[in-house]
Amino acid sequence: MELINEDSPRRNLVNVRVGANVRFFNFVNAYGCEIGDNTKVGSFVEIQKNARNCKISSHSFICEGVEIEDEVFIGHNVSFINDKHPKAANADGKLQTEADWKVQHTRVAKGASIGTAATILGGVTIGARAMVGAGSVVTRDVPAGAVVAGNPARALR
Repeated sequence: MELINEDSPRRNLVNVRVGANVRFFNFVNAYGCEIGDNTKVGSFVEIQKNARNCKISSHSFICEGVEIEDEVFIGHNVSFINDKHPKAANADGKLQTEADWKVQHTRVAKGASIGTAATILGGVTIGARAMVGAGSVVTRDVPAGAVVAGNPARALR
């Protein structure tokens, strides 16, 4: 893997490890992450530190603590959340820093598919070859091979 540090009006890639045949489209912001071989990252995608990823469509947000395995499809405008109790400020009114909260880890297993505009809450696992329907809100683990949809996402089969 190659380490890239590129700052341009179209892309901001800082300390990103990139595999072979990786394609970035315009307006990608990625830092401190690893992007595996044969990955396509669409426009307006943010991939935060310590996230690993695969095939990501435009306007998606992959936050710190998210691991995406091989052969995963992430639809347009998918958001991952890594904080179960988000707050802007501490009790004393000062803005929170990284030291004030704990990252919730999320795993998307090999071959899973996540539909457009889905929201994945922190601390869940989406099993291998599972499918999350468009617009779903995933609040708990999705078993391997399951198809889920809705808010909250529920098994369809």
